[in-house]
Amino acid sequence: MRIATWNVNSVTARLPRLLAWLESAQPDVVCLQELKCATEAFPPEVAGAGYEVAAFGTGRWNGVAILSRTGLADVRRGLDGEPAFDDAAEPRAIGATCGGVRLWSVYVPNGREPSHPHYAYKLKWLEALRATVVAESAEDRPFAVLGDFNIAPADADVWDISLFDGMTHVTDAEREALAALREAGLSDVVPRALKYDTPYTYWDYRQLAFPKNNGMRIDLVYGSAKFAGSVSDAYVDREARKGKGTSDHAPVVVDLTV
Repeated sequence: MRIATWNVNSVTARLPRLLAWLESAQPDVVCLQELKCATEAFPPEVAGAGYEVAAFGTGRWNGVAILSRTGLADVRRGLDGEPAFDDAAEPRAIGATCGGVRLWSVYVPNGREPSHPHYAYKLKWLEALRATVVAESAEDRPFAVLGDFNIAPADADVWDISLFDGMTHVTDAEREALAALREAGLSDVVPRALKYDTPYTYWDYRQLAFPKNNGMRIDLVYGSAKFAGSVSDAYVDREARKGKGTSDHAPVVVDLTV
């Protein structure tokens, strides 16, 4: 089974790239983030490409989905005890069982800056994610949380850590939240890079970040022992980041022997 995660940064704007990538990469399941469209507005062309779709979006911002060629069962939208921001719930998590594998597609809040209320919201949201992980991983099946975590797990996952002093994505509290997921039984499935030494997954559109490889590894796959133990390959599809009209993130692809 081939499973992928991709922050598409607007599924409508990226639809031609997404459809072409589905055709070339042939994933069985895809977790998408940052749809920027309402649930009912999810492009029908994806279903036409042979995928069942479970989407969760409210419009202009956020939004997550799971696309599957192996079935969609037990779909859940939202986390256990998920907090709201500015009294509004945001569509940031969706779970489904696909071919016997339980998956969550997540778009973790950015946090903006450590002094901003959005940062406190991010940490509370990550606590809710851990609670959901604990509840969902109790069953004996391959289980994984995939998506844009907006956290670089280690200094080596950032092209120049000195530029991030006092900024989000690299703070101790955010990394401790990732450690809490590992303590709950998940492990970081680190993909291989198709080019260069570090498997970055995100490059800013500005300042020639992509050709300079000034990137970050923030799109992560956290899997249970049963999931991680069946991984035969994992890679960042850097080719999908090239050219005009692409997302600023690249897909992370994981092949399982299940």
